[in-house]
Amino acid sequence: MNALSLLAVASALLLGACSTVEKLNPFSSSTSRAKPAELAAIRATGDLRSVWQASVGSAGEFTFSPAVVGDSVYAAARDGAVARFDGGRQIWRIAAGQPISGGVGSDGKLVVVGTPKGEVLAFDAATGRETWKARVSSEVLAAPAVADGLAIVRSGDSRIFGFDAVDGKRRWVYQRSTPTLSLRSNVGVVLAGKVTLAGFPGGKLVAIANNNGAAVWEVTVALPKGATELERVADVTSSPVVSGSTVCAAAFQGRVACFDSNSGNTIWSRNMSSSAGVDIDRRYVYVADDKGAVHALDRNSGASVWRQDKLSSRDLSRPVALGGQVAVADYQGVVHLLRSEDGAFAARATTDGSAVRAEPVRFGTGLLVQTANGGLYALRAR
Repeated sequence: MNALSLLAVASALLLGACSTVEKLNPFSSSTSRAKPAELAAIRATGDLRSVWQASVGSAGEFTFSPAVVGDSVYAAARDGAVARFDGGRQIWRIAAGQPISGGVGSDGKLVVVGTPKGEVLAFDAATGRETWKARVSSEVLAAPAVADGLAIVRSGDSRIFGFDAVDGKRRWVYQRSTPTLSLRSNVGVVLAGKVTLAGFPGGKLVAIANNNGAAVWEVTVALPKGATELERVADVTSSPVVSGSTVCAAAFQGRVACFDSNSGNTIWSRNMSSSAGVDIDRRYVYVADDKGAVHALDRNSGASVWRQDKLSSRDLSRPVALGGQVAVADYQGVVHLLRSEDGAFAARATTDGSAVRAEPVRFGTGLLVQTANGGLYALRAR
């Protein structure tokens, strides 16, 4: 974080008189951001095209991510709209009756969303009929996760709640101490077999047992460092990724690290700040850093393989590995396809011109993105 950005955060703290640092948008102020890189023409060696598109509604000030189960897509909007699309065709759309503040979680049977007031709303995936309501301790900014009879919801104060998927009764809650200052983040949780993986302020990654909410292991992705509280912010603000027995995560103002998913033992780590996150394939770990560069790191050692730096300051999304390619979206809704061998641009697709804030979701042979204006775009990569 540069000096101007730190000043902007400090000013927000003084004006807001709160204990949570708002996540900065590098494009919100001409005094606190670098000029985004201009997009030069590319020589396409691949293909990235829209299979279908639809609209669910604006995200407003929040970040919405869709849920994909088979060919079905479940999405929500700030105004309370929740909808299901199959192959781009709307199956149902309902009005929740109140604003929604995070993405959607679904297992194909249940659809779960959260609200700014901390309500959790569950709907039948086949019909859109409401099935139950529950409550958590603060606003819900992240998409819930649904699997194995559980709806797992993260509240804005970093508590993790496990609800029974049938009736919404609370089974357990996990909480841990957090630093005085932290980034306001829409990071959710990742289900990995019998555990739920969650990153926390202060650079911690925890595996939580799904049956009782107890910590199975806890590791440090990054250690806070610096002379001031602002410089010591080192939060995991993106979802960890799991591949086989490897789990990798990134921290803002911290490191990228990979661990053994069974024991939590560190495989490797290296200094690199990322609030967008990582993805992994059989050879590489892909990282979008906070300056707008995309990196490929060796999966086994963390050594640098290539770096694509022609997307600087474009507020990149988490990368998504797609076979021999990797995709990343930006603040103008442009989706870039890079070659996994060398990071060269392979193809490019445009959406509706608004930011892709949420993590893109792997979908068939491509990916699904939801824009800030509420556009849903299913893209096929070749």
